[in-house]
Amino acid sequence: MLDTLHRIVQEVTRANDLGKALQLLTSGVRKAIQADVCSVYLTDFDSREHVLAATEGLRPEAVGKVRLPMHRGLIGLVAERAEPLNLDDATSHPRYLYIPHTGETEYHGFLGVPIIQYRTVLGVLVVRQQQPRQFEDEEVTFLFTLAAQLAGAIKHAQASGELATLTNRRSSGSHFMEGRGSATGVAIGTGLVTYETADLGAVPDRAARDIPAERQRLLDAVDAVENELQRMKQRLADTLSCEDQALFDALIMMLNSDSLITRTIELIDEGNWAPAALRDTIGEHARIFDAMEDRYLRERGSDVRNLGNRVLKHLELTEPGGSSNPTRFPEQTILVGDEISVMQLAEVPREKLVGLVSARGSNSSHVAILARAMGIPAVMGVSDLPVNRMEARELIIDGYRGRVYVSPPPSVFDEYQRLADEERALSHELQALRELPAETVDGVRIPLMLNTGLVLEQQTIGAADAEGIGLYRTELPFMVRDSFPGENVQTINYHRVISEFAPRPVTLRILDIGGDKPLPYFPIEESNPFLGWRGIRILLDHPEIFLTQIRAMLRASVGFDNLHIMLPMITLLSEVDDALNLIHRAHDELIEEGYELNMPKLGVMIEVPAAAYQAEALAERVDFISIGSNDLTQYLLAVDRNNSHVARLYDDLHPVVLQTIRQITTAATAHDTPVSICGELAGNPAAAPLLLGMGVSSLSMSSGSLLRVKAVIRATSLPRARELLRGAMRCHDGDCVRKLMEHALDSLGLGGLVRPGR
Repeated sequence: MLDTLHRIVQEVTRANDLGKALQLLTSGVRKAIQADVCSVYLTDFDSREHVLAATEGLRPEAVGKVRLPMHRGLIGLVAERAEPLNLDDATSHPRYLYIPHTGETEYHGFLGVPIIQYRTVLGVLVVRQQQPRQFEDEEVTFLFTLAAQLAGAIKHAQASGELATLTNRRSSGSHFMEGRGSATGVAIGTGLVTYETADLGAVPDRAARDIPAERQRLLDAVDAVENELQRMKQRLADTLSCEDQALFDALIMMLNSDSLITRTIELIDEGNWAPAALRDTIGEHARIFDAMEDRYLRERGSDVRNLGNRVLKHLELTEPGGSSNPTRFPEQTILVGDEISVMQLAEVPREKLVGLVSARGSNSSHVAILARAMGIPAVMGVSDLPVNRMEARELIIDGYRGRVYVSPPPSVFDEYQRLADEERALSHELQALRELPAETVDGVRIPLMLNTGLVLEQQTIGAADAEGIGLYRTELPFMVRDSFPGENVQTINYHRVISEFAPRPVTLRILDIGGDKPLPYFPIEESNPFLGWRGIRILLDHPEIFLTQIRAMLRASVGFDNLHIMLPMITLLSEVDDALNLIHRAHDELIEEGYELNMPKLGVMIEVPAAAYQAEALAERVDFISIGSNDLTQYLLAVDRNNSHVARLYDDLHPVVLQTIRQITTAATAHDTPVSICGELAGNPAAAPLLLGMGVSSLSMSSGSLLRVKAVIRATSLPRARELLRGAMRCHDGDCVRKLMEHALDSLGLGGLVRPGR
């Protein structure tokens, strides 16, 4: 039965459309459990009917014509209860409904299971038997498993209008696919499916015929990819800030790292051909990133694979028959892929790229970061996205709600065209805010800072609209090396950032590794890495690593007075005390060595509930507090926002999250300790008045959010912000808070900042 299940699932998955998938399913199920009939009824929510969409055993001409009103018959009963119904004699059941024009005789045995996705019954899968028969438990679970596999395909057919065709109805246009809005805005265009022609996973082992030649093939391919990346960077030079262009420098550094090239050459020297040697090296590197808890660093695993596939593509071109076909880009290109890479994005001419849709990926992926910086609407994490059917389809992206419309009807198209026009007008208006302070109408100023961490040794950054860096992640330069970077190397890196932004403040977060985020040269294996040896715990156990980084930060600040140092993932007060002692020790050592430097401001990052409950004691010990809203929300609500099954439960406007932040700010205010917010909440225009009302001192966000948040702050007063906060605190869920804030922004004429059409 298990083998049969796998075979049917594979056949259904490979089907080109839902109609074909249902035919394969009904045929396979009927044979597998030796039933007389197998049928699928799909729910038409517009007409409130269950429609016979496929059958094996009843009259084929009944498909699309037999329509059972909701709550009628045994089909309606299965849908109502949302659970299986197994009857040995269906005809004796009071809800039995005989339908003669299906060609059915008097069937007794009946088993119906609901097709459910996210609590919604999308249809019913049914098997029938002429003779009385109680279906066995194994057969019930068999159908239940197949129904679950079918749910995603039905949902997408619903969104694309295909379901309306199957049920012989005109699509209402109200259906859409859902993901996570990773870059706000509205986009209308034509789908262009991007994919990797080279597939490292499919590369076989093969003996190298000429080892020196294989080495040279690899080096030539690496050089070719580096040249491609440089061209992509130049192509986007007028669009991206220096900070965002540094993404390509990070990729080039990964590409040219000794650990990648040297290891691949070692495998070639052992006798394997270049593609297989590359496959193994890329796999080793990617697995290190995949095992990390930190979303930002975990996303780097896909970057490594994309680099590997790109190198492989050039290796394939050196084989007989290798060729490359240029891509034709639609005038309004919406790039669609299973997992879009930065390099795939950069290949599209900027003037033609209007949006992104990805089946995988998160807000922390490089491509999402670039989309926000470029002002391109993006929806990531559209689970079970039928990528192969999106080519040349007319698409609409709603980056506010995380929706994707496929081949929308004229009414939907016209409405979103109007919204897109409003978007362009709003973006033009926001440009007038450049160089103006983020100051309320009653004169309260709240600095807007930048989240970064992509800048490596070769690249400086500049962000004219930011009043400083509120979060600089220091991990990535450690990840692309074969050993810990020395003090001098780190000093050069930090000095570039500090000097570029001086006199604006620069907050450097200390190295956050360990547990599930091991460095290639510092592996850690634990049974429960989420609660294991990580971050500040490692650095306190290895003061030589900590002191080297602190010394580099302090040396980099010589001649400047804008360095802030931040400690992440604090759970114990003793961790803060021990870390501060080491920082003061490093400072004293450098003074003795003749360096003229000031003690920087020292702070902690509150990301876990334990730290939130100790906010007052923390405020007594440090100069500032920064709240990591993304992780704090996930820990408070126990929700992984990148898990498609529960991402809808993630809500950083939930009253519990807001209450926790207010508790922290209240505790810090008692000691005059400033509190900043970094994370997506800081970049949400709807949250800005609430955070202002709590007394938050500054907000740190991605560059693409700065002007939107500034617009709200400049239209708000402090008394009004406090009034809105009181209203939000009376809410019981995030939807209530969201509606309150949307109404408030509507009244200011700024509703379009948080949702289209307002």
